[in-house]
Amino acid sequence: MRVELINTGTELLLGNTVNSHLAFMAQELFPLGLRIQRQITVPDGEAIRDALRESLERAEIVLMTGGLGPTTDDITREITAELLGVELAEDATVLQAISERFARRGIAMTERVKRQAQVPRGASVLSNAHGTAPGLYMKAATKDVTRHVFLLPGPPRELVPMFRNLVIPMLQDLVPGAAASECRTYRIVGVGESNVEAMIGDDILAIENIELGYCARPGEVQVRCIGSPAMLERAEQIIVDKLGACLAARDNSSLEQVVVAELAKRERRLAVAESCTGGFIANRITNVPGASAVFLAGFVTYANEAKTSALCVDSALIEAHGAVSQEVAAAMAEGALRAATADYALSTTGIAGPGGGTDQKPVGTVFVALAARGRSTEVARYSYPTDRETFKWMVSQAALDLLRRTLLEAKPVSSQEHRTPGRGN
Repeated sequence: MRVELINTGTELLLGNTVNSHLAFMAQELFPLGLRIQRQITVPDGEAIRDALRESLERAEIVLMTGGLGPTTDDITREITAELLGVELAEDATVLQAISERFARRGIAMTERVKRQAQVPRGASVLSNAHGTAPGLYMKAATKDVTRHVFLLPGPPRELVPMFRNLVIPMLQDLVPGAAASECRTYRIVGVGESNVEAMIGDDILAIENIELGYCARPGEVQVRCIGSPAMLERAEQIIVDKLGACLAARDNSSLEQVVVAELAKRERRLAVAESCTGGFIANRITNVPGASAVFLAGFVTYANEAKTSALCVDSALIEAHGAVSQEVAAAMAEGALRAATADYALSTTGIAGPGGGTDQKPVGTVFVALAARGRSTEVARYSYPTDRETFKWMVSQAALDLLRRTLLEAKPVSSQEHRTPGRGN
């Protein structure tokens, strides 16, 4: 069945509210073998009519969100009833539920609120335990095809439980035995999107009934495969064989989740010393549940004086080589390793820009170091000439991937990287 989604609400188009409905509903539908073929967002008002009329011409299942409230711009139910050729009538059960909700809150119910009890004749009411406007389900036959129309509230706190608890079971009955596909997402680090495609694309597309897609993001590429379990196993083997250590995760886990899991698996603990990333690596790590078992400390040493006082970096070293140098990066990592009594320590020092660069060290230059007990410190140089926020993300990706590959006893692979043996600990 073809599925189309219509999100209504002027606030969505003004940017005042982030539209999260598509991502949520698409993920909920996929296990049923259903995929949203088209999504459109329209403002409140008459634009809803054109969008619904178009979807009714194409889709067997139409999902609409928003416009079910009590105000004058909430006209989704009226437009839908008109297009389907049915009248609205007050539903006593819905009105009682609304009245009881207002009574519990000690609020007087206005005539405008009662509009939400208007139900198209023949529609099924989807109760709303988290708001006053109920959802509605209508079935209509057009051009000898049965159309299934779901009108759902806009606020996520109302939509999400209604969709999961009421709509999904109804859709399961509509599409029994649907050939549900499986989707697997792989996180690739250290290789660009075009190179990833060159390495795996032709081999995977040679597999029968497989869908392959790529999504490039700063510092990584996500590879998406959709198909039957048997076909996906063949695709995954190609990805493992071709991409090797560049494959950071097979279950769509984030890089920080992978690092925390690998540290926990080995019962090792980490510290970080950050200059140009300003604590961003520590933030990413501590966002992972269970990080407290592996993360000891984070030092944000933005100023040179802080590098000296907190990490015992020799001021003469900074004077001789500059704060942005492989020597200082190594000393920062080693200082954090000692100060926190950690097993591993990462450090970052670089030039985020837009000013501060030189011919030898242009804007975007960064040094990432990894110190570990019982081995020499590694230092990698990268160049990320971009905006400050993206710069911090890219540097954190490089640092976390350096640690991940070290934990897996695999060397990093990057055309931008320059390694220099550091000092032992």
